[in-house]
Amino acid sequence: MEANNILSADILDLVFEGRNKDYGAYELRKTYNKRITRALIITASLAALALLGSILSSAMKGKDDKKLKINEMTIQDVRQDEKKETPPPPPPPPPKQEPPKVEMKQFTPPVIKKDEEVEQPPPPQEELKEVKIAEISQEGVKDEGIVAPTVIDEGKQIVEVKKEEDENHIFEKVEIDASFPGGDSRWRRFLETNCNGQVASDNGAPEGTFTTVIQFVVDKEGNISDVRSLTNHGYGMEEEAMRVIKKGPKWIPAIQNGRQVKAYRRQPITFLVTGE
Repeated sequence: MEANNILSADILDLVFEGRNKDYGAYELRKTYNKRITRALIITASLAALALLGSILSSAMKGKDDKKLKINEMTIQDVRQDEKKETPPPPPPPPPKQEPPKVEMKQFTPPVIKKDEEVEQPPPPQEELKEVKIAEISQEGVKDEGIVAPTVIDEGKQIVEVKKEEDENHIFEKVEIDASFPGGDSRWRRFLETNCNGQVASDNGAPEGTFTTVIQFVVDKEGNISDVRSLTNHGYGMEEEAMRVIKKGPKWIPAIQNGRQVKAYRRQPITFLVTGE
């Protein structure tokens, strides 16, 4: 490069003086500033568009959410309340019975005396055969092998007569609970399919979570009866829950002592009403 052009020449031209500028490195370094500027402009444009789209989406979503009211219904599995049975107190011990008194004759040792000196003659031999000989005389029953009654195990061996159970008795707790054919998941699917989850909001229920508890009886044939609500939230929720349970098919009856019996069941159904 000529001396008069060195001061006005670019540093890149000085570095690549006498080298192959068509190789690529010269062109990349020469256009570096333009490429950086273009990349910054594109990045800033994309960021601005993304921010603008997010603001517009939030504004439109806020308008739609004000009109949206969500109604959900939750079916819960229920387990029968286990009641602890208190064992009955032990029966009082039987009263002690004294054995009957046995007739006894006093034994008189033989003493040789004259007949006129004898104050009380000894009892005849016939009487002594039916009485017991003892040191004193006592009135009572004849000794016929009577033995005193024995107390067996302090009165704890008591034979209890099993009471006959009422055929119409409804059990709170049984050995095997009544079950729905197909299991709890099948019963939950039946309730979710047939229950109207919008009934709460349709009747003007406020926002909140409302859990209704429905009690019903499964008889010995598996039929559902005596359906009633144990809660009272209103807004048609209890009526809707009872309607669906009454509509249910037959169940598998409960088992107690190896036979089918009537038993209670409880089913909670939760209605969720939210709004933003």
